[in-house]
Amino acid sequence: MGKVRNILQSKKEKFCTVGPQITVFEAIEIMSEKNIAAVLVVEQDQLAGIFTEHDYTRKVILKGKSSRLTLVGELMSRNPHRVTSDDTVEECMNIMNLNKIRHLPVVDEGRLVGVVSVGDLIRFMIEEQRGIIEHLENYITH
Repeated sequence: MGKVRNILQSKKEKFCTVGPQITVFEAIEIMSEKNIAAVLVVEQDQLAGIFTEHDYTRKVILKGKSSRLTLVGELMSRNPHRVTSDDTVEECMNIMNLNKIRHLPVVDEGRLVGVVSVGDLIRFMIEEQRGIIEHLENYITH
C-alpha cells in the first residue's frame, strides 16, 4: 500500500492556506476559484484548523450567519486530524472513515506540507490496482 508522500508527489495542485481573520465569504470565493472543497487555516506558520464546504453549509447557512460578516477563525474545525508523509493510504482511509471527514492535512516535523482528500486516496488506489493488474497480465502472458 502506498504512502501519503506518493500522493503528494503526484498531485498537480498544491494546498491552499488562509488566515483565520478572513471572512467566510472570502474563503468560499477562494475555494470556488481553485475548485477545492477545503482550505487549511494557518496562524503564525502553524496549522490552526481547516475550513470546508461542510463547515459552510452546517455552521453558516443552517445557523443563519452572514458569510460576509463571519470570520473563518470562528467556524473552522480546530486541531483537525492530521497525518504525516510516512502514513499509509490505508491509515488515511481509516481515519477518514472513523471520523467522517474528507480531508487530512499532512504535517511533517511540525511543518504543513500538504493535504490529502478522499478523492486523492481513491485515485491513488485505483492507479495502484491498475498497475498491479497490468503487472499480473504481463506475467501471465509472457
